[in-house]
Amino acid sequence: MQLIDAATAAALPFPRLIDALRAMFAQGCSVPPRHVHEVPAPGGGFTSLIMPAWLEGRYYGVKTINIAPGNAARGLPGLHASYVLHDGSTGVPLALMDGSELTNRRTAAASALAAHWLARPDARHLLVVGAGRVAALLPAAYAAVRPLARVQVWARTPGQAQALAARLRGQGLPAEAAPDLAAACAQADMVSCATLATEPVVHGAWLAPGSHLDLVGSFTPAMREADDACFAGASLFVDTPEALQKSGELLGPLSRGVFTAEDIRGTLQALARGECAGRRTPGERTVFKSVGTALEDLAAAIAVWESQPR
Repeated sequence: MQLIDAATAAALPFPRLIDALRAMFAQGCSVPPRHVHEVPAPGGGFTSLIMPAWLEGRYYGVKTINIAPGNAARGLPGLHASYVLHDGSTGVPLALMDGSELTNRRTAAASALAAHWLARPDARHLLVVGAGRVAALLPAAYAAVRPLARVQVWARTPGQAQALAARLRGQGLPAEAAPDLAAACAQADMVSCATLATEPVVHGAWLAPGSHLDLVGSFTPAMREADDACFAGASLFVDTPEALQKSGELLGPLSRGVFTAEDIRGTLQALARGECAGRRTPGERTVFKSVGTALEDLAAAIAVWESQPR
């Protein structure tokens, strides 16, 4: 069994990873419900998710991801994951991969894939809200689907935004810290939020007509990055139907009648298969909400595995 560490997984270019996700959404694979376990321990314990998926006769993969909010007080990341890819016919383990890096990269790639269909073709200005590990990957992912002329970063701690902007400039991206979130939202063509917020950070009144809003962070009912006005009058898309059951981003507005489940225009699978249209007009405001799926993990793991020398 091959060991593929974070550096190896990170070597997979975003254009190839985005293409792998698009192909897997179009093809489909088996994705049973994830297992969720609360693991008690001193200091609060953690939540463990077990996420299997397979392509019949080809590949079988399982991600174990542990989420420990109390780790911040210990100076540790709150999320740790591992991914084991197996032969889909024999069950033989092929590779053990750094699941955290895999998750971060496939999450950013899914946002960029959605923007491929939902952002205006002439969109050039990206605003990233957040400065964590996924936020740091979003500009490079978006650059694979739109030629970025300006990247702004906003975070609650200005120093973190400035540090991330400097790192992005080191990657050749035209990045700067945004001191005023409302002003930055008003100017941006694409706003991508990757935070752990539990109260709205972005407000619909700030968003420009024709803009695209990407919401990554809210993956539990208690989390939320956008206010109700972000959804009112917008064309709404999700990565999978599961988003409607999991994300406080959607559950709150749904309960208040801001929109209905029938107002969701489509999923990534429907977009990849051509079963629904993406953006229809330049002035249309689009919103994409993701919660992640084991399909994306499997697609990313296969892409990493098949890129390795044999």
